Amino acid sequence: MKVTLPDGSVKEFDSPVTAYDVAMTIGEGLAKAAIGARVNGVLTDVNRPIEEDCELGIVTAPRFDKKGKSKWRDEAHEKDALYLLRHSTAHVMAEAIERLWPDTELAYGPPLDNGFYYDIKLDTPISADDFVKIEEEMKKIVAENRAFQRYDLLIDEGMAKLKDENNKYKLDNAQRAVEGGSATLSWYVTGEKGQWEDLCMGPHLPNTSHIAAFKVMSIAQSHWHGDIESDAFQRVYGTAFFSQADLDDHMEKLEEARKRDHRVVGRKLGLFEINDTVGQGLILWKPNGAVVRQELQNFILQHLERQGYSQVFTPHIGKLDLYRTSGHYPYYSDSQFPPLVDRETIKKLGDEGCSCSELANHLENGEIEGYLLKPMNCPMHIKIFDSEKRSYRDLPIRLAEFGTVYRWEQSGELGGMTRVRGFTQDDAHLFVTPDQLAKEVLGCIELVKIVFKTLGMDDYRVRVGLRDPDSTKFVGNSDDWDQAEKACIDAAQSLGVPFSKEPGEAAFYGPKIDFVVKDVIGREWQLGTVQVDYQLPQRFKLEYIGADNAPHVPIMIHRAPFGSMERFVGVLIEHFNGAFPLWLAPEQVRVLPISDKFTDYAEKVLAALKAKGMRVTLDSSNERVNAKIKDAQEMKVPYMLVVGGRDADAGTVSVRERFEGDLGALSLEDFVNQAKAEIDSKGETRVTVSK
Repeated sequence: MKVTLPDGSVKEFDSPVTAYDVAMTIGEGLAKAAIGARVNGVLTDVNRPIEEDCELGIVTAPRFDKKGKSKWRDEAHEKDALYLLRHSTAHVMAEAIERLWPDTELAYGPPLDNGFYYDIKLDTPISADDFVKIEEEMKKIVAENRAFQRYDLLIDEGMAKLKDENNKYKLDNAQRAVEGGSATLSWYVTGEKGQWEDLCMGPHLPNTSHIAAFKVMSIAQSHWHGDIESDAFQRVYGTAFFSQADLDDHMEKLEEARKRDHRVVGRKLGLFEINDTVGQGLILWKPNGAVVRQELQNFILQHLERQGYSQVFTPHIGKLDLYRTSGHYPYYSDSQFPPLVDRETIKKLGDEGCSCSELANHLENGEIEGYLLKPMNCPMHIKIFDSEKRSYRDLPIRLAEFGTVYRWEQSGELGGMTRVRGFTQDDAHLFVTPDQLAKEVLGCIELVKIVFKTLGMDDYRVRVGLRDPDSTKFVGNSDDWDQAEKACIDAAQSLGVPFSKEPGEAAFYGPKIDFVVKDVIGREWQLGTVQVDYQLPQRFKLEYIGADNAPHVPIMIHRAPFGSMERFVGVLIEHFNGAFPLWLAPEQVRVLPISDKFTDYAEKVLAALKAKGMRVTLDSSNERVNAKIKDAQEMKVPYMLVVGGRDADAGTVSVRERFEGDLGALSLEDFVNQAKAEIDSKGETRVTVSK
């Protein structure tokens, strides 16, 4: 049996081995650190038998820096190790809960990106007051240093065991596993057989000793299968890390995130509103928020014009036939608003006794026509391209639109501006020849890079989604895919930032590039995207006449640097904690006269700033100047100009910056010019006062 390691070296064995055994042949230190493995790309237990030729990667526990924080080889290493840790800690928490409340029935307990949860059926309500008690019980289990051991049963034997245990939730889980193709059912015992166990597909850590730091985080209500008409569960959330320093860091970030919550900051600064009467997931942009959005749009439009894009506008609804052709309907109908059907058709079908399900079938089969709230802009941009005969000399054609689209998100999935039902994409679609593809992908990348650099979002990485070489679930021929994937990889390499190739993560119509930005408190957000598409041009029978005077199908590129205006602004609010850079700030300057006597001069200052197009206000209230300063700082105003008698006499302003405080006095003309330069340069220059 041959085992191929990540460096390409091959180890041969005469009989089945485990990943731990392989690690021992490399070094005792590696074996000691091993907590799991990837066998042919599948994450598994470190002690799971390997019985055939495979590619093997060892997953190890992290090393630690001087502060006790985990050090990882790469993102994949961190992701795999934390998955194992959190899955195993979920089992420890479930056992602790069963010890404390023996009547508990367990349902389901998966790991998450930031922790884990377990759904339980228990009549006794668990509250936050119980969290310490659960954690103390978990510590006892961890201290016992018990192994996580797997055993498998044939389907009939396993089902009989579950029926004897009389837990309908676990029986249902098993049935789903069987329907998914499982040949056996597996359990994990924490310790020796006869100790606590759970029906589980794994994988897990070797033992509880690797569980160093954990915390029970919250409690929520959930339902079996997500159906509110079904059994109610208590969902207990927790998190786990490999060191207390990691957990402490995580908790500090959560506290900072709570302070920066865009739903709170946005409301305080008057940026947006969500109103139940209007509808959940539908954003009302208030005047201050509209300023931020408009400035972002103006910024991107400037670069679109430079790159040769043409702006277009399309309606908010379209005929179902358009989306049948694109494939968006009915295949993604669960994430769309229901179709709109004209009154006469509805009345006729009602008179005929047509049921709702029959109506849905008629719509899906194309037997009646209807309209759909636009879920994507691309089909309409395709129709604009197709409205004229095209030559290879016309290409590339670049169409851009701030187009509003609508998706039906479940109410429990909505979240402020970052998960909504109606949103505006900074959308563009490029129609190119094969020879133009690489250059145009690079142009899209350049645009995303400019956006991030200008906004100070320098810490980001790139994911290149490639097709699975073993999969047939993609359209187009292999040569086209090879060309498109090379274009995406070359473009990602040109950025000079970390990037990963991710086989199997391409869309079925072409490879894609996703940008994952890390904000100032270390959270990651997936924002801009670039996608290559071979499918839609074929579906819509697009063509251009080539140099050979024959028709050819163009390649399509989807591109959205911001992703959506709502999500992007929501992220920016939290990234800047509402303190937008001067060029983006809804209120750029506030003039603060120290008393009514200097209001006339304050109004002169106001007029001079407005004449240069700045967003400026005057606080002429009777409050003391310190109170005025505090109010302006709470509203995150970048510059405050305090004016009194000395300023009026000298034609100066006393400049305060929201973070640095008092900068000193500048002539009014000098401040106006410097502030205007800071705005025009998008922050590359700053207002400074010589001491």
